Amino acid sequence: MAPPAARRTAWHHDKTKMFTRLKEDIDSIMLRDPAARSRLEVLTCYPGLHAVLFHRVAHCCWRAGLHWLGRWISHWARFFTGIEIHPAVRMGRRVFIDHGMGVVIGETAEIGDDCTIYQGVTLGGTSLYKGQKRHPTLGPGVVVSAGAKVLGGFEVGAGARVGSNAVVLKPVPPGATAVGIPARIILPDAPTQQQGAKQEFSAYGITPNADDPVSLALKSLIDNAAQQDDRIKAVLAALDRLGEHLENTPNDRFDASELRSLMK
Repeated sequence: MAPPAARRTAWHHDKTKMFTRLKEDIDSIMLRDPAARSRLEVLTCYPGLHAVLFHRVAHCCWRAGLHWLGRWISHWARFFTGIEIHPAVRMGRRVFIDHGMGVVIGETAEIGDDCTIYQGVTLGGTSLYKGQKRHPTLGPGVVVSAGAKVLGGFEVGAGARVGSNAVVLKPVPPGATAVGIPARIILPDAPTQQQGAKQEFSAYGITPNADDPVSLALKSLIDNAAQQDDRIKAVLAALDRLGEHLENTPNDRFDASELRSLMK
């Protein structure tokens, strides 16, 4: 057994570490949530912060082999916050669960530093086999927006975004955005920021000037069809000049502008 002086030193170290982590959490919420007016408000009124604090206690119990106690603490955390986090989940620093009601994070999930998770998110598993990696891994700085479901034991790369109500079933590359059901991947444009510049936080995973890849493909098809229609009209006009008159029925009309308006 360690001498009393060593125990006091260890306890003082743990206490200092705990308050340092708590200050980090509060400061990160102040930066990412414009509705946060004061640190006292964040400490007393943010269920996402409370859920993270509960989870740290439950995770310590789980790692110490006190599995029932860890589950019991996580159960009460869900009762008080509306957020369910399995005590085995590995969670990084400065994780912000905004609003948080209905968030479910499964046993083998891993959450990196500076991640943001909004209400109604599920980090779930698709396998029933114990001992396997069944739940997703979120890299640092990932934003998972409201209602999104990330299902499976794959990785969502650093800085990636998951759009609202998306259902992600495959890995997401770093910096990309996943939208739709099932989710489609939007790769980032070439970086325009200066090297070393801080990337602006993307609330609710919204990416400026990012279109659904299916919409982009449909727009390309409409543009191509419009070009073909113009060429066909030119061929018909040339045939008319040569004396070959082909009947133009109403069914031959193609209105690309109307289709483009539907894609806006």
